[in-house]
Amino acid sequence: MSTVGFTGHQNLPPAGVDYISSRLTEHLRSVPTPLVGLTSLAAGADQLFARLVLDLGGSLRVVIPSAEYVTTFQTDADMAGFHTLLRSTPDSRVLAFDTPSEEAFFAAGRAVVEESDELLAVWDGLPARGFGGTADVVRYAEKQGRPVTVVWPAGLRR
Repeated sequence: MSTVGFTGHQNLPPAGVDYISSRLTEHLRSVPTPLVGLTSLAAGADQLFARLVLDLGGSLRVVIPSAEYVTTFQTDADMAGFHTLLRSTPDSRVLAFDTPSEEAFFAAGRAVVEESDELLAVWDGLPARGFGGTADVVRYAEKQGRPVTVVWPAGLRR
């Protein structure tokens, strides 16, 4: 079994989605089976990753940063995606934070890293826009000695 943890940007430029999807799929096909994807199901890259894991016959484990996490979804489509993907797994847990916060997001990122064999990241290489963002999770994984694979189209900006 291979548990692939995931972190990534919520706002993906449309011009990069096909490239990102292709590279994620390629990487996921290369890991030992059975495949388990570990994610927080945030809007954007997390939900894309989760759908690809399921499409490839894998299963999901979900770390939800806080009790009121659903309040972070800004569109109906993102919230619906979260609920649909969450229903696809019996393996989810909510961290002990009542409300969404940067601390809750980073705690979820740390849990993803600590419970995975490797980290797959959709990251533009820039600093996080807030504490607990993709850059912080990648840096934490590197400090923990986890293998990290970054996917991002060359020259693409968010």
